[in-house]
Amino acid sequence: MNTALNRRTVLRGMMGGTAISVGLPLLDCFLNTHGDALADGGALPKCFVSWFQGLAFVPGYWEPKTTGANYEPGPHLRALAPLKSKMNVYSGMKLYLDQTPANAHGSGPAGVLQGSVSHPNLPSMDQMVADAIGTRTRFRSLEVSCDNGTDAFSRRSATAVNAAEPDPAKLYMRIFGPDFRDPNAADFTPDPAVMVRKSVLSSIKDKRETLIQNLGSLDKARVDEYFTSLRALEHRLEIELEKPRPLEACVMHAKVEGITLGKVMEDARATHNLHASLLAHAMACGQTQVAHLRLGSSACDLRRRGSQQVYHMYTHEEAVDPVLGYQKEVAWFSNQSAEALFDFVKAFEGIREGTGTLLDRALIMYSTDCGNARTHTLENIPMLTIGSGGGAIKTGLHVNATSDPITRVGLTLMQAMGVPIGQWGMVSNTTSKTITEILA
Repeated sequence: MNTALNRRTVLRGMMGGTAISVGLPLLDCFLNTHGDALADGGALPKCFVSWFQGLAFVPGYWEPKTTGANYEPGPHLRALAPLKSKMNVYSGMKLYLDQTPANAHGSGPAGVLQGSVSHPNLPSMDQMVADAIGTRTRFRSLEVSCDNGTDAFSRRSATAVNAAEPDPAKLYMRIFGPDFRDPNAADFTPDPAVMVRKSVLSSIKDKRETLIQNLGSLDKARVDEYFTSLRALEHRLEIELEKPRPLEACVMHAKVEGITLGKVMEDARATHNLHASLLAHAMACGQTQVAHLRLGSSACDLRRRGSQQVYHMYTHEEAVDPVLGYQKEVAWFSNQSAEALFDFVKAFEGIREGTGTLLDRALIMYSTDCGNARTHTLENIPMLTIGSGGGAIKTGLHVNATSDPITRVGLTLMQAMGVPIGQWGMVSNTTSKTITEILA
């Protein structure tokens, strides 16, 4: 007997006297014949993740020896070798300081993610992507950290910084707690509490212009930033009052609890893997399309279990092993970073969507703060991308662009994600030159 299914089909039952409904995974019958779009012609939404780890990889041991296709990742990217066909490696590029005093571990993230070390009021590129693709989701973006810190490199301006959530249990409640609405549920009733909050915020709209007219320039800027955050909240409330678009790959994540947070690398990786799974499920359920994850800070203070020496101090104080040719403990931390990034990607590959996976419509960007952690150099800063962003970029390539501004990577990826931008960066880091060989 054939049973008709559609994209809104759910399984209903009772649990403890409460009615429940569970959405089905994204079955082939919900997609077109190629499996790369919904059957009704709607495109599967692109997803973007900015993944950061401070102190980079060991110079000379991550760069492929050949450019173009069929490259081999360097020894300290060995953990990522199974992803080679889906990964691009970018080497040789640098960040220009333009006579701005170098901030040992702050200049790199500012230049790589904001396009400038001298103009701190610029938004980070993940937020520019969120402006393009994150306007119709419950969360414009989600930011997390894995070392029990709340600092993030995601920001709207110099003062409007997106705090990172370090606790996966709290992230779970934020995404899948009482406010979560199953996009595949047949019935949808707007939450009266959300309606009240929306009406309260809407009631002050007419007062804004009158207030601004009576303020000085500095106060106007502060109030404008405040109202910008209010508009973002209003937008989120508007989204919560609309019936979500069905996404049949959505399966509610298992509850997260009992996590050990801290500065031990092994604990940070366990936290990281939970964050990775939660973010992947959030994107599969249409809760967000943009995320920023920080494994460790720029001056990374993660340590190996049983040791009091932190990663950052090893980069400066550990001697180079005469046989290996590099700092052995530093290499251990570098390898941990590569393995964690691999785990992150596998969380996206683990969610099936038709004949593909969530990774097929995702673009994951690795960035760091320097090219050589021991000397804080801003040359040959490692950059990686994994995934094609729904076919927006070609993969499986090593691109070397020695001495070009590293902003070329950000500009290219933002264009691939649909950001209407033809030039990015400031002063010597300004570029309008995309990496054309990766654009699809």
